[in-house]
Amino acid sequence: MTSIGLLGKKIGMTQIFDKIGHTIPVTILQIGPCFITQIKTIEKHGYNAIQIGYDVIRSQSLNKSELGHLQKSKLPSLKYLKEFRINSSKTFKIGEKIHSQDLQIGDYIDIQGKNIGKGFTGYQKRHKFTRGPMSHGSKNHRLPGSIGAGTTPGRVFPGKRMAGRNGYKKITIKNLEIIDINQSDHIILVKGSVPGKNGNLVSIKRK
Repeated sequence: MTSIGLLGKKIGMTQIFDKIGHTIPVTILQIGPCFITQIKTIEKHGYNAIQIGYDVIRSQSLNKSELGHLQKSKLPSLKYLKEFRINSSKTFKIGEKIHSQDLQIGDYIDIQGKNIGKGFTGYQKRHKFTRGPMSHGSKNHRLPGSIGAGTTPGRVFPGKRMAGRNGYKKITIKNLEIIDINQSDHIILVKGSVPGKNGNLVSIKRK
């Protein structure tokens, strides 16, 4: 197994049954194929790392600098690029294609992705605040109330929990077990849920 991670996308969730008949909730992921787009070494860059690319798209969707970076290595136009730190880069070469062929059933992997965005939300939904009284005459049903002191310090402290964008944050789920693999379609089934909606980009790394 290569020591670098892989990129893929979330297909959706379903359930399967084991030999005893127990229901297992699983998430379907399509992993790769990915291309090695750049190799970084301690001598040249100060650290060892591998940059991989995923999802071939039309060249018009990339800017000139992105196209030049990929065309220099004679690679197709790739939508996503991600770097993974490694101990040694001697076994890799630019343009090498990697996918789920090195994963095995029973392996445990860490999966990172962005959870579902909920847009601009208020205090109760975003921070689970308690609402005000709903009786007649109350003017504080779902308002924030006081947000700070008066003359001293005369400002609102940074990080105050207020209304704002909710969700669409980077989430990592650790130690998800691989239940099944379909090598021909680059599909893997992992036990449990994975952050994000269907079609979202995910990155995986084996333990």
